[in-house]
Amino acid sequence: MKSKIKIQLSTLIFVLIYTLSFSQQTSNQKNMEKKITKSDEQWKKELSEQEYQILRKKQTERAFTGEFWDHHEKGVYICAGCQSELFSSETKYESGSGWPSFYDAINQSNVSIKKDVSLGMVREELVCSKCQGHLGHIFTDGPKPTGLRYCVNSASLDFKKL
Repeated sequence: MKSKIKIQLSTLIFVLIYTLSFSQQTSNQKNMEKKITKSDEQWKKELSEQEYQILRKKQTERAFTGEFWDHHEKGVYICAGCQSELFSSETKYESGSGWPSFYDAINQSNVSIKKDVSLGMVREELVCSKCQGHLGHIFTDGPKPTGLRYCVNSASLDFKKL
């Protein structure tokens, strides 16, 4: 009897793991289908010069100069390149860095992290999963509950007021 219960439990665990794995694969496939691919010329036509330099050429705006570093309205911060929802005003906080800072994304599948070895440092670059636009960088000196600081360029964002 005990061995039958162990086999059934093992089978149940296997089915659960397989189901979760399949669900994650399906979610990732949907995100891959939504990716936006445009030529450099198309991006230049659609974005302002500053948006283009930051989103497509990975530049950084000067601290304390962006539209959203000291912004306090309730709403959702979206990608300036593709309008994908990235951050909620509920997770925005004052980091003192001079850039908009968030401790969490609205949906982790909407942002991606890439290794950045530019400027003689190793950092984690934050990009929009849908259009691959450069948003900023992510650091591990943020507040609870995540301990993360999503440090984002204002020019990579638009805002939808609630």
